[in-house]
Amino acid sequence: MTALTLRIVTAAQPQGRDYFLWDDKLPGFGLRVFASGRKSYLIQYRVDGRTRRFTIGAHGPLTPEEARSRAKILLGKVEDGGDPSEDRATRNRDATISELCDTYLEAMEGQRKAASLAIDRGRIVRHVKPLLGARKLASITPGDVARFVADITRGKTATDVVTKPRGRAIVTGGSGTARRTLTLLSAILSWAAEQGYRADNPALGAKKPAERKMERFLSEPELKRLGAALAAAENDGANKMAINAIRLLTLTGCRKSEVTGLQWSFIDFNFGALRLPDSKTGAKVVHLGPPSLKILADLAEDEKRHETWVFPNAGRSGPTQALPGVWREVKKRAKLPDVRLHDLRHSFASIGAAGGNSLLMIGALLGHKDAKTTQRYAHLADSPVKAAAKTVANRIDAAMKGTSAKVVKLQKTSGADGR
Repeated sequence: MTALTLRIVTAAQPQGRDYFLWDDKLPGFGLRVFASGRKSYLIQYRVDGRTRRFTIGAHGPLTPEEARSRAKILLGKVEDGGDPSEDRATRNRDATISELCDTYLEAMEGQRKAASLAIDRGRIVRHVKPLLGARKLASITPGDVARFVADITRGKTATDVVTKPRGRAIVTGGSGTARRTLTLLSAILSWAAEQGYRADNPALGAKKPAERKMERFLSEPELKRLGAALAAAENDGANKMAINAIRLLTLTGCRKSEVTGLQWSFIDFNFGALRLPDSKTGAKVVHLGPPSLKILADLAEDEKRHETWVFPNAGRSGPTQALPGVWREVKKRAKLPDVRLHDLRHSFASIGAAGGNSLLMIGALLGHKDAKTTQRYAHLADSPVKAAAKTVANRIDAAMKGTSAKVVKLQKTSGADGR
């Protein structure tokens, strides 16, 4: 028990599991600290002998005092015989899809990564609300979901809008966008069913557009052209931070955000690794080869490592935003028009697989949590097996043709004990 001041809330650190801090000024008012480090305010109360919790909102958008003020109102309703959780459920049963989406995003604060929630918000604003936002939750049918998918696939929600003085949001449709947005809509409707807002999820079983495989791997000649293009762009005065970030992406198989968001404090030069506190799959260690370490060591010497960011923007206030523009120019020089930055990660994995590394090892290098994610490289990992099959078959063929003495000689030199 402690007074939930801004200092106390800010100082609360994750402990590997969710835990609660309860306010000693207002009984029933507390803070939930998630294992991820995110924090949200809540009240805890009893109704009809049952203990219930009601989330007020996330810390950040809400200060402790703002949350306490809301808690007083909600706990006052409990004293008068009310039930905030039931009131919310009743409201949401009659809610529009737009209102449901807002409630869902609020509930996911602290449970999902901020970057993931930002992507969800974008899809909700650009696709879900324009097509289904005004509809009542109770009225949505599987047919409505099918039409929703078809509309996005054919580009009904595509747009190009100015978001800030120097920013644009180019929203496209297509099967990939439809597939990802359907996944989000289904998650929202499943959550609504779990909360008792409706009995079923009308998106379950909805047919997803066929997935287009994006497995582009650079060959050795293409990698040679890429290296030459990076050197030429650097000589012509292209953004140095973006050039070196692309080199590091190529040499490590990291995701773009893991490199652009890299901070000097994440680099362990003694161990030869990046110790990333967070990534798409959580905290991870990225082992570095000598070329990667040299890039970072050269940058450390040039920058004297007084910066937070390894690849800062021009104002030194954050990570560089120059990668997309520089990459467009580099791949044009390298004559690689169909290659995306993310394909550098695929190429790193493909070379590892073709070199005889196991899928387990490749998954570890890339930081995959699920072995299924690494399976896309299985056909590449077969190449060492094919080479072994070729060697064995050639020896058997030689023996059958009467040259078995040569085979025996090779076997005898393979080890001191003749095995």
